[in-house]
Amino acid sequence: MAGTLYIVATPIGNLDDMPPRVAATFGAADFIAAEDTRVTMKLLNFLGLKKPMVSYYEHALQKGEGILRRIEAGENCALCSDAGMPCVSDPGEVIVRDALARGIRVVPVPAASACVTALAVSGQDTSRWVFEGFLPVNKKQKRERLAELQGEKRTVIFYEAPHKLRTTLDDLTTAFGTERSITLCRELTKLHEEIWKTTLGEAQANYAGNEPRGEYVLVMAGAPAAEAEESLTLEQVAQRALELTGEGYGPTAAAKAAAQGTPYSKSEVYKQMLALQAGETEE
Repeated sequence: MAGTLYIVATPIGNLDDMPPRVAATFGAADFIAAEDTRVTMKLLNFLGLKKPMVSYYEHALQKGEGILRRIEAGENCALCSDAGMPCVSDPGEVIVRDALARGIRVVPVPAASACVTALAVSGQDTSRWVFEGFLPVNKKQKRERLAELQGEKRTVIFYEAPHKLRTTLDDLTTAFGTERSITLCRELTKLHEEIWKTTLGEAQANYAGNEPRGEYVLVMAGAPAAEAEESLTLEQVAQRALELTGEGYGPTAAAKAAAQGTPYSKSEVYKQMLALQAGETEE
């Protein structure tokens, strides 16, 4: 009989936040699949446990097949990331998807999640929100992602590492303006926890002279209703799409990005953009 894959959340910082069920699941598991075995070893030492471990970090996902075969052979596996709920902005999602496809029982063992924890204390609108995780490293892909969020009314949550924070704040300010509200949550539940609700412009200015430290969750307000619902003609939106093609976007990506937050579909914007291009050519 096949075993079970347990998806086990771990504390996002303070180990005293460890739920009893999380500790019990680690204790009962036959082996642990860890994003980083060195990080999980510290957690097991805290619990006084010794367990065989295998890593499944992004560049070692070929080990996922071995993990699933062991479960199919009858072993129970506790899968965890370095902190928080695994498989969310985490390579473990591939293992879960494959496990479900093979009929393996998958059981969640929840605890803290950095994005939800930050949202709760952000002071931003919590009724509707969207999780973006880490933005693409590639500059073109990042521009396209941020363009897609133009007109997004829901609160938007990002993750960011300290060495990339300044660049990300610069990019967010360029995309959404200096006055957009944002809450920076740093080192949640840890000794130097900091929660700062401010504006993109103020955050950008602050970190221009202060070194970012620790891991960040950025909770940004959605577009103001007046901004999101501003009446634009199809031609104006298509013109914006044309401008995006000049910034390196492909035609389809440009149409999709420009259509975000408007009453027009991607295909409508694309057709109008072609019409504008044809008009410019004729001239």
